[in-house]
Amino acid sequence: MSELLALGISHRTAPVAMRERLALTERAADQLVHELVERGEAREAVAISTCNRTEVYLVVADAARAESEMLTLLAARGEIPAAELVDVVYAPRNCDAARHLFRVTGGLDSMIVGESEVQGQVRRAYEAALAGGTTGPFTNRLFRAALQAGKRVRTETAVGEARVSVSTVAVAAAAEAVGDLAGRQIVIVGAGETAELAARAFADQGVEAMFIANRRAERAHALAARYGGTVEPLDRLPERLVAADIVVAATSSPHTLVGAAELRLVMEARGGRPLVLIDVAVPRDVEPQCAALDGVRLLDMDDLQAVVSRNIEVRESERERAEAIVEAEIDRFSSWLGQQGATPTIAALRSHGATIVEQVLEENAGRWESASQRDLARIEAVARAVAQRLLHEPTIRMRGLEHGGGHGRLEVLRELFGLDEAVDAAERPSAGAPAEVRELRRRSAPS
Repeated sequence: MSELLALGISHRTAPVAMRERLALTERAADQLVHELVERGEAREAVAISTCNRTEVYLVVADAARAESEMLTLLAARGEIPAAELVDVVYAPRNCDAARHLFRVTGGLDSMIVGESEVQGQVRRAYEAALAGGTTGPFTNRLFRAALQAGKRVRTETAVGEARVSVSTVAVAAAAEAVGDLAGRQIVIVGAGETAELAARAFADQGVEAMFIANRRAERAHALAARYGGTVEPLDRLPERLVAADIVVAATSSPHTLVGAAELRLVMEARGGRPLVLIDVAVPRDVEPQCAALDGVRLLDMDDLQAVVSRNIEVRESERERAEAIVEAEIDRFSSWLGQQGATPTIAALRSHGATIVEQVLEENAGRWESASQRDLARIEAVARAVAQRLLHEPTIRMRGLEHGGGHGRLEVLRELFGLDEAVDAAERPSAGAPAEVRELRRRSAPS
């Protein structure tokens, strides 16, 4: 039987130094899920990688084996000892895996509870896997249900009402570090979603920012036009650091952009003026050793998480309402999941019974010399009736498991009757069509 397996790390389990080693670019995520499916380690696969988490959602035949193989693969990719990775990885299965994804999509597992960016990140990760052909019936249902749960959390509760994000917390931390932001020189490195949110937060404070970008220069110009400011290419970053008061680094670069040796020269040119660096990128844009330089205050995602823990609270009543929505959506998904397990198992069990009847009749075909055709028909009818009555009660009980929670009992039954191969063949998925992406966006869009 197919099982859902989620395996990952997040800000709740691992520091940024480890998260950045397992972070996946869009291309790397696509390569990973294709590798898993092509090698047969998963039937379906979707990978999510954000500044706060890297998670892979898999549909597998053997969850224990798949978990072990994924741990080995991730440890090798991140050059992390497997024993060290085991301590920070979580690996929920089936409805627990779905519950985790629903909470992630609803912003309930975020560093800042209720932040809205994660729903878009989950949707884009699913769309990429859908377009790449690595999804199927299980992951299609899972991610659509998760996006529906996230939409309900945002429209039916006030969890995300404050519209707080990592970027707004970064701007608040900058203001705390330098005092009044008026007249300060602000530099934002990057032009993605996080950079835009930072620009918006600075604009709300009446401050314009300079954008430093190469790969997304066109988008940087659009952001500068929208929120005020100017744009410079990345090779101008060192001289802009000399003049800056606050730098927010938010790129998707796999390599650091600001090194300690280069920053030391910048600080010498600044003549003792302090510099605040806020690194919200994972992998990090700023070398951690920069924090040791005189006059430099460096905040990374772990530091911002500490700020959030001190200053951000969510009303418990709203959290409870959001969790109740998640559980309601889990009940619906659990019912569907139970059906997927029971239906092919029932079919396989009945087919198994019919096959045994055929085998027994064939084995004894030459032993009824004096029996008439009518007698032979009666013998066959009795044999089939015995098989049907014997399987009637197990069939009724299995249909009762369709409401969820019976995965373990179904697994025992399949093992007892040797049905795994037949069930696996019945469950083999077909990939989702890229054309479904537009419909997905329409359904998951906020009302």
